[in-house]
Amino acid sequence: MSAPRWISHFGLGMVPFTKDIVDHDLWVPLSRKSVVDELVEACRGRGHVSLTGEPGVGKTCVLRAARQRLPDSGFRLTYCHNATLGRRDFYRQLCMALGMHPKATAAAVFFAVSEHVKNLGTEKLHPVFLLDEAHLLNQQVLEHLHILSNYGWDSAPLLSIVLVGLPELEERLTLHKNRSLWSRIHTRLNLGESLPEDTNEYIQHRMSLAGCKRDLFDSDALALLHESSGGRLRDIDRIATESLKRAARRKLKRVDRQLIAGVLDTGDD
Repeated sequence: MSAPRWISHFGLGMVPFTKDIVDHDLWVPLSRKSVVDELVEACRGRGHVSLTGEPGVGKTCVLRAARQRLPDSGFRLTYCHNATLGRRDFYRQLCMALGMHPKATAAAVFFAVSEHVKNLGTEKLHPVFLLDEAHLLNQQVLEHLHILSNYGWDSAPLLSIVLVGLPELEERLTLHKNRSLWSRIHTRLNLGESLPEDTNEYIQHRMSLAGCKRDLFDSDALALLHESSGGRLRDIDRIATESLKRAARRKLKRVDRQLIAGVLDTGDD
């Protein structure tokens, strides 16, 4: 299958702004590296973590970068993304993610997960549960998580729970009824807005991965791209891709501010 014309127009080897990217090609800006460091340190210390941020600010990138630094020989990472389930179905999903057979009742499922976690501890594997979209967690599940986090009466921290979600997650965790869980989360991370330098670095990184050897975006275009996207990666991908397509259709070799402005005025076409 031949590459789209706009790709060949710029001499690229692949679509630059795509979600299909392997971990070792992942981009993490300098402004986010400290967050990755704290997340990794918390997991190594068998602690619990909350990671919040607006959509598109790079929460998934941080998680994937942390995964790269936690060796398979010492950690067992389990990713759960269906946060809207009830307590029993949530634990059943967790069982399946761990490669276990789900049990019939909530109590049986919880016991099975607890025993599995304990067995991993004897194998010197530290389980890390990554719960994405955690701001949507059923309240029963949220109230029950403190039992997992309190495994062994605080004497045996056999797992780490990483709750990831929108800023509303912290609002929920700080409610009085969730104080038991919140008090056990010592590493509380928040991803603020990206910096203009982050957007520039991201564009350069993705274009370089696609085989581009020169700057295709003018500095004014990058400034407007950051301003209009707020540094949100999904919006950057969408606007930058459409700008490149339009530049190719007009046989232009660079993307300037006017071209970005045209995309913003008319939307994708």
